[in-house]
Amino acid sequence: MTSENRLRDQIVEYGRSLFERGLTAGSSGNISVRMNDGWLLTPTNACLGQLDPARLSKLDWQGQPIAGDPPSKEAFLHLAMYQERPGAQGIVHLHCTHCVALSCLVHDAPDDVLPPITAYYLMRIRRLPLVPYFRPGDRALAEAVRDKARKHHAVLLANHGPVVAGKSLEDAVYNAEEMEETAKLYFLLSGRPMRLLDAAQIADLEAHFPS
Repeated sequence: MTSENRLRDQIVEYGRSLFERGLTAGSSGNISVRMNDGWLLTPTNACLGQLDPARLSKLDWQGQPIAGDPPSKEAFLHLAMYQERPGAQGIVHLHCTHCVALSCLVHDAPDDVLPPITAYYLMRIRRLPLVPYFRPGDRALAEAVRDKARKHHAVLLANHGPVVAGKSLEDAVYNAEEMEETAKLYFLLSGRPMRLLDAAQIADLEAHFPS
């Protein structure tokens, strides 16, 4: 198991990288990682580009703070995802531009709002369900996320942004980045004939790259 100090440093490193590349702005977004004796989360009103590893929030599995600065007000989103997905080791929630734009569209199929444009998207995300809108900080959002998290490691919050889990913090970051790039491709290709992966190609990927 990676040491707590190393996990703290990883949150800071990935937070800075995401911020500097414009994948989150201001004090938006939050990052967490699972540990044996609880979990770490970025603090409330913290800029991901300016995190202090010693001031990260540490919480128990009831969501109660143990140490550090007060946690993000969206801690309950992370807790619900961890509780439903025992294999999740890291979670990233961003307000990245193209995913947020996607979350604001009207979707005919809200259980899968991003089409299979590339193999890499299928390998990392599979399917992306839309969670109905709740105001930021509304605890009812936790149960809506929990419902989707039973089958999906990535969800899109309506008019808000993505919440993405991974087998490690690195994996969660890469998953979130792949989702944002695919959303960007979706808008670039909008209005043009689009060649999507077909059912056979999707089944082949699922067979060779099980989730």
